[in-house]
Amino acid sequence: LFLWAITLIIAASSVPRPFIAFLKVAASASELNWSRDSKFQMASPANETVEGANTATSAKVSKELWTKITKQVGASFFFGVASILIMTVNKTVLTTYNFRSFQVVGLGQIVTIVVLLRVLKMLKLLSFPDLSWDQLKRIFPLPIFYFFNLVLGLGGTQKTNLPMFTVLRRFTLIFVSVGQICMFNKYETAQVNFSLILMIVGAFVAAYRDLTFDLMGYTYVTLNNVATAANNLYAKKKLSGDMGNAELMYYNSLVALVPALMLAVATGELRTAYEYPNWTSVGFLVNFFLSCIMGAVLMYSVTLCQQLTSALTYTVVGSIKNVVITYIGMYVGGDYVFELYNFIGIHVSVVASLLYTYFKFREEDAARKEKELKSRSTAVQA
Repeated sequence: LFLWAITLIIAASSVPRPFIAFLKVAASASELNWSRDSKFQMASPANETVEGANTATSAKVSKELWTKITKQVGASFFFGVASILIMTVNKTVLTTYNFRSFQVVGLGQIVTIVVLLRVLKMLKLLSFPDLSWDQLKRIFPLPIFYFFNLVLGLGGTQKTNLPMFTVLRRFTLIFVSVGQICMFNKYETAQVNFSLILMIVGAFVAAYRDLTFDLMGYTYVTLNNVATAANNLYAKKKLSGDMGNAELMYYNSLVALVPALMLAVATGELRTAYEYPNWTSVGFLVNFFLSCIMGAVLMYSVTLCQQLTSALTYTVVGSIKNVVITYIGMYVGGDYVFELYNFIGIHVSVVASLLYTYFKFREEDAARKEKELKSRSTAVQA
């Protein structure tokens, strides 16, 4: 409860600009009313009409700002809860209920996304073109990265405890940084590089004394990081931004459906899932159903958070939910074993991730201010 309260407070505090704007409007309205009252001691009917119109306008502006703030906080909280829930539900299915067929879980998520988005399109709640060869050429090889990202992520979730999974997943940032150098010749600042090095140090300290070490699990997570980084880099390079998250996820899931089914059959996981003894357990069925639909729910929460909030809010909430998952993961699944050096390494990685977020936003904020200054200078010269 304490962690959830902290998450809500920080999510709310990560959207300060509308709140500050509201205070400024309220202060301006108060100052306007005070100056009007002090200047005009005898209020005429015309002045009262004007004052009433100004008051109504201020109230309308205040109501709109409060509505915007509520939507932003709600979208941020929704994204954080959805991200935490999909991790905990997947861990519960794969570890607590000992469901060994993680590929079948991935197959269930793929089928759910395809069916759900197709139904929403038929109901005209979503609009995107059907998959064609031109679309496939445009997005390739993103469906391959999506497929490996999903399957390897579930495999890593099954074979590693959530705190270590979260620590190892931060290596995605390092792979993205290296990929940006190779593909875009873009280098990070010294401060960002320091936070990345601190992540590596924390990960190695935590892994060195991980009492539940599983080589296959670490391999899954590492390959998952590579697939995620490749997906992010290629999406930035190949897509111009006119393709929505729902459209891209539908294409990726549709293309990945056949190879996911073939892999589950070839490895025998489909038969293992068929022989699983707890299909009659209500608790397992509820968690398995949630695991299948949470992929689509997470996609919607990401889209909503990106539309209603700023990039700052989105990234801050992302960092907070990773911290929350780290601590919740110590209790979910029952496979985390406390060890002092491992615990210290996990917290070094957590601090490094928060520093990374802070440094990246300072960098982006400076770039934004420089761009605004250039545009103002250009406007003055014109």
